[in-house]
Amino acid sequence: MPADLRIGQGFDVHPFSTDPDRALVLGGVTFAGETGLAGHSDADVVAHAITDALLGAAGLGDIGLRFPDTDPALAGADSIDLLHRAVADVRAAGWRPVNVDCTIVAERPKLAPRRQAMHDRLSAAVGAPVTVKGKRAEGLGALGRQEGVACLAVALLEAAP
Repeated sequence: MPADLRIGQGFDVHPFSTDPDRALVLGGVTFAGETGLAGHSDADVVAHAITDALLGAAGLGDIGLRFPDTDPALAGADSIDLLHRAVADVRAAGWRPVNVDCTIVAERPKLAPRRQAMHDRLSAAVGAPVTVKGKRAEGLGALGRQEGVACLAVALLEAAP
């Protein structure tokens, strides 16, 4: 691989929350009427996985290092805002996002009706195309039992000109 390209991978998973007032946010989009995910921030697994992929590709650590869940200032944080901050760090390190591809693993909610909104919101935050795909766990494991949502992401960076 040319020295001016780097690939990073990201992963995140959160269980569903027991708080009936917690909103479900995936890819910066709120899914009204759905059970939210438990977490220190808004628990947006898609934004978190992308953040990890971008930071990893740039050699800048991971989301837990940059935005620790022990920081009270980040309680309830908007993960798209954290993604913007991570992208700024990646760019400051001399890298530019080329694209990001994500796979959300969940039995619910149905992603198709909101997929374009997620693509648009994430692409705007990253400054490059972001694609989102949905996969079911087919009843296997915690995700198949509808206990939470996971996301895998891969990001390609190129050296900034």
